[in-house]
Amino acid sequence: MLKTARESIQCGEIDAEIAFVFCSREPGESEETDLFLKQVRSYRIPLVCCSYQKFKAKYGSQVKAGTLPLWRLDYDREVMKQLDGFYPDVCVLAGYMLVVGPEMCRKFNMINLHPAASIGPKGTWQEVIWQLIDGKARETGVMMHLVTPELDRGPVVAGCTFAIRGEPFDKLWWRLEKLPESSSERLGARTSLLNLIRKHGLVREIPLLITTIKYFSEGKIKVTTEKQIVDVQGNLIMGYDLTEEIDKQIEGLD
Repeated sequence: MLKTARESIQCGEIDAEIAFVFCSREPGESEETDLFLKQVRSYRIPLVCCSYQKFKAKYGSQVKAGTLPLWRLDYDREVMKQLDGFYPDVCVLAGYMLVVGPEMCRKFNMINLHPAASIGPKGTWQEVIWQLIDGKARETGVMMHLVTPELDRGPVVAGCTFAIRGEPFDKLWWRLEKLPESSSERLGARTSLLNLIRKHGLVREIPLLITTIKYFSEGKIKVTTEKQIVDVQGNLIMGYDLTEEIDKQIEGLD
């Protein structure tokens, strides 16, 4: 995502700059993260790291402060302290697996990529797709939403939908209906359907992210001080439906 966003900025598709990259892990905690941090440094983008695991380890008990453990709110405060001096118009959460507290939500306009339609399930992409399968859903989607303390339920900024019936999905749905609940073959069919739905969602994620950032840079999307999403005229919107635009961008890829 970072690579694509940077390339879109360099080629003039997006009129913006990447002010900083923040990572909730520090060097040495994960091989994959270390590769990412190396990539950020190679782009000469300011990098800020603060390990949430090390921060959490300092707290002996999980004292609650509202709906979040106390360490989470204190961690947010430390992050905001380390980001003091940066003034981003919008922040993009990518793989940030921590629920953000109210103080940080007030300070920054943050958007998050969620692998479901605007009224779809909450949770990780695996949890979302299992719920879709169990509910025998006919479509799903991908959305960008404003981050609020309520998990995956902030105002929708933009999104797209796609059918999970018809080709190439129907064969797997048919197998699920025919196979016994407890059979290993049925579990295999469920897993295959999960992977297929994920594949079709994943191919839409980066185009949706880039298009959403582009809309912000063009003023088509703005966040008010009341944390509402409005268009260029200041009219309240319930998120742009970018299905047609995203489908054109991925034609032949999914």
